[in-house]
Amino acid sequence: MHLSIHSKSPGFKVDLLLIENSINYNQTIFEKLFFGNKNSPTEIPLQNFEIDKNIFYYNEYGDFSDEFNNSIEIDNEFQNNNIINRVFLLGTDKFGRDVLSRLVIGARISFFIGFISVLISLIIGVILGSLSGYYSGNIDRIIMWIINVTWSIPTLLLVIAITLALGKGLWQVFIAVGLTMWVDVARVVRGQVMTIKERQFITAARVLGFSDLRILTKHILPNIVSPLIIISAANFAASILIESGLSFLGLGAQPPMASWGSIIKDHYNYIILGKPMLALIPGICIMSLVMAFMLLGNKLRDKLDVKN
Repeated sequence: MHLSIHSKSPGFKVDLLLIENSINYNQTIFEKLFFGNKNSPTEIPLQNFEIDKNIFYYNEYGDFSDEFNNSIEIDNEFQNNNIINRVFLLGTDKFGRDVLSRLVIGARISFFIGFISVLISLIIGVILGSLSGYYSGNIDRIIMWIINVTWSIPTLLLVIAITLALGKGLWQVFIAVGLTMWVDVARVVRGQVMTIKERQFITAARVLGFSDLRILTKHILPNIVSPLIIISAANFAASILIESGLSFLGLGAQPPMASWGSIIKDHYNYIILGKPMLALIPGICIMSLVMAFMLLGNKLRDKLDVKN
């Protein structure tokens, strides 16, 4: 975060002075991957600098005075190791943070929310849909009542309610989105199971004395993998949109964690303040990723459709 170089245009270049962190944090590879490196050096943007023997004179960015206001003692390798020229390919945001870096980090949130919410929806949807389609009767009526009640509640409203009940945070969003997307999976699984259970090979399995669990897991579920893959691709795209909407409302990933929705929230007013790209770039990323998974779902439908 460099407030002195905030809201710079794409391609902005600046020299940075690197100062090693005096505190050494013990971090695992997992912590560095998901939460960043706490041992990274402090960066100071430079307006100008000069090296005189073993003294480094500099002014921080924005200080246009003729005389240098800061100085430190250095060694012979200082200029090679501690001064770098940084190029901000997509510019900086209102806090002076690299927009490209935050977009890359924000993509991690979008992929996580997609995979985890789809996994949760598959587990719940496959179990309830299989039970409803296979046993029918009272079990089917109870499960269908639950599905219809959940279906009647607007998705975003239900996610907001679950998020408020569980609290604000990343994992709460994963659970909330997953708990609202199982309905589509359950309805598809129910219909497929009701169709397949009437076929002759299922009747033969019952005659041979196979248990219901084996018939479901070994004979029915492997035959409905294709529609599950297709609906999972569509749910992946939908979950990304829901998470972005929650982050925009302040109910998703909390600062300082970056997500595409929160980046849009922080900069949407810049659309009329002369820096529209700060809000448009993450919006384009969301649109591109959602469109990619929707096209993937359509392609899978065409390839896996038995009519083709």
